[in-house]
Amino acid sequence: MSESSNGVLRITLVKSTIGRPKDQGRTVKALGLRRLNHTVVRVDNASIRGMVNKVRHLVVVEELASAE
Repeated sequence: MSESSNGVLRITLVKSTIGRPKDQGRTVKALGLRRLNHTVVRVDNASIRGMVNKVRHLVVVEELASAE
């Protein structure tokens, strides 16, 4: 399986999910984010990009070079 960018994303939760639709809260949790200013590193693929796009108003995303 070949990834086009073959990199990773650093995702940081910068806004709360309180008062947001339940599906957005579940998406944030699925990304592995637990609290404000929590940062996770995820492989850059279509499914992660889709989740990030859904909650783009709550997170900050940085593209990093592959850790390999």
